[in-house]
Amino acid sequence: MEWKGKWIGPAQSMGDVCPVFVREFNKGDFPGKEIKSVQLQVTALGVYEAQLNGKRVGDYVLAPGWTSYETRHQYQCYDITELVEDRNRLEITVGKGWYRSPVPGWITEEGKAQRAAIPAGLIAEIKITFTDTTTAVIPTDETWQAAESRIRFSEIYDGEVYDASFEVSDYQPVVLLERTTDNLIPQQGEKITEHEYVKAARCFTAPNGEVVVDFGQEVTGYIQFTVDAKAGEKVEISHGEVLDKDGNFYNANYRSAKSKIYYTCCDGAQTYKPKMTFFGFRYIRLDQFPGTPCADQFYAVAVHSDMKRTGRLRSSNPLLNQLFSNIIWGQKGNFLDVPTDCPQRDERMGWTGDAQAFVKTASYNFDVDRFFTKWLADMAADQRPDGSIGHVVPTLYVGSGSAAWDDAAAICPWQIYMTYGDKEILRQQFDCMKKYIGFITNSTKDPYLWTGGEHYEDWLGLDAPVGSYKGSSRADFIASAFYAYSTSLVVKAGRVLGEDVSEYERLYQGIVDTFRKTFTDYRTQTEHVLAVHFGLAEDPQKTADALAEMIKACGSKLQTGFVGTPYLLHVLSGYGHTELAYTLLLRTEYPSWLYPVTKGATTVWEHWDGIMENGDFWSTDMNSFNHYAYGAVADWVYEAAAGIQTVEDAPGFARVKIAPQPDSRLDWLEASIETRKGTVRSLWKQEEGRIRYEITTPSPAEIVIAGKTMEVEAGDYIFYSEIA
Repeated sequence: MEWKGKWIGPAQSMGDVCPVFVREFNKGDFPGKEIKSVQLQVTALGVYEAQLNGKRVGDYVLAPGWTSYETRHQYQCYDITELVEDRNRLEITVGKGWYRSPVPGWITEEGKAQRAAIPAGLIAEIKITFTDTTTAVIPTDETWQAAESRIRFSEIYDGEVYDASFEVSDYQPVVLLERTTDNLIPQQGEKITEHEYVKAARCFTAPNGEVVVDFGQEVTGYIQFTVDAKAGEKVEISHGEVLDKDGNFYNANYRSAKSKIYYTCCDGAQTYKPKMTFFGFRYIRLDQFPGTPCADQFYAVAVHSDMKRTGRLRSSNPLLNQLFSNIIWGQKGNFLDVPTDCPQRDERMGWTGDAQAFVKTASYNFDVDRFFTKWLADMAADQRPDGSIGHVVPTLYVGSGSAAWDDAAAICPWQIYMTYGDKEILRQQFDCMKKYIGFITNSTKDPYLWTGGEHYEDWLGLDAPVGSYKGSSRADFIASAFYAYSTSLVVKAGRVLGEDVSEYERLYQGIVDTFRKTFTDYRTQTEHVLAVHFGLAEDPQKTADALAEMIKACGSKLQTGFVGTPYLLHVLSGYGHTELAYTLLLRTEYPSWLYPVTKGATTVWEHWDGIMENGDFWSTDMNSFNHYAYGAVADWVYEAAAGIQTVEDAPGFARVKIAPQPDSRLDWLEASIETRKGTVRSLWKQEEGRIRYEITTPSPAEIVIAGKTMEVEAGDYIFYSEIA
């Protein structure tokens, strides 16, 4: 569209202070006209909040979100008709947000200082439609004014400084900024909004004398507090995820992110919550606070993309149920416009490796169709000229070209297609997928393998050599396995789209043949997993059996990292080792999914032993307590334990396969997914020496109970089997 509004900024720099832009208009400005509707169309260089006549416009938080701004800068449209009065004052405050933050804070490469130096900017149009169908537009131009707001500082990592006693005045002219509007696009992703308000569970004095508030649940968002104070009194608050083993507040794992709130009070009772930033936290420390604080004064406000909850898991095991809750909260906390790795430290970026590992679970838990469509469009926009994919999207100065991470280019669109059945995501991303395969083909040292390059490998694998974050699986093995897998997905996507993929079919067969000749043995759990799951093992049953023996030999413990863990249980249960898969799932000792639960986790951890058995922390360098990737185990619970599976030739649950695999250590297990066709549900429970299955399918289904297959139409079904 053609914008009438122009980019504007304050005539003079306001430093770290967030400017507020102002425009007044009146109904009397349009004599003889009756207003039918009024829309505000707006975006900013940074994040913004708009108010009309003192009332907030819309419920979007941290608008316009985070995209590849140079090519895809979102704008939002709001219907403000009900807020319009005879005399109107529009105020739009602009903070640094992602656009003007020196993100990522832990990198000192070029680009960081340049981002921080970008001036605040705004573009907007007030569109008025009259009852006679004529229209008028009030655009951003030199008639607007700007002033310093009460937000004296706001930044994604460091937090917010707010002075409630500051009187906004001294309005100055604005200037036009020389910026294009060619990159402006309508809102594509889900908006970011406030969700749960979590009331503080307790306010206590820690052993070291500090006053700490515990919300009982780790959230991503910000706090809201109420205080009765005198003008000029101070509030200072620090955020943290955990307590140390002595029960004291701890946030050394935030690294350089200050994650602070500084608030200067006005006179009397007042309520405050930040507007231009967010935090990852369960605890806050009251470094300064007027009066004697109590829990009733505090709420944690959960903020994330406005995704509809679609999947639910429940069981007879309370620890397992807490894990399911942790996975949901981990997804909410990290699906804040982009799939971030973590929400608390000086990182919070859209890591591609985490996203591809978790995308299936993500798409079952929530409706993430629109969320991933927008993020993948940014990936395509940011794809390097050589076809490689940035390790993070939107791309920053973090590099590209790592197997499993870059493979999000193929894995994520294919999974979104499988879950929702809309081939448009494949059409949008197909060129990106092909270019990525071209990158590998052109950069490898050996034809039909992916050799050379720098990779994250099996990141955080428990079999890593001393002093390394990378597991012991061979880099060329992992890279070549993913080369094969992503190529196979390009073939599948091309067939869906009716494209000629004969070139990729030949390439895929060449990769498989060469892989089998080159890698004649499998040395780690992850290597066994990838060989089977990606169809590369010549004898998958033998390889899966060897994997099972390897796991048992080390005490029935997993040793996989980010690459192998998402597929581990699938390989076991797919080849007759379901009991061992359940053993790993239900294990409570380190390392396991339930070990963090026994340590009080309310989200998924980055490290299995983020808090070690003796209460010490794994490290301060890289120890997030809200890191969703290992939550990918939930897709095994949906697909294998409960048995709900998509069918490749009928995506979007147009047909369903339901093949539950019970285990005697659970009395019952239930899973449901609200699909595009309706809700599919699978429940099994032990009763009177047998197992009862309750199945609901919205589509024709293949139901497999105790090895017996039945073809059924949509409906509700009950089956029984003997306990094995």
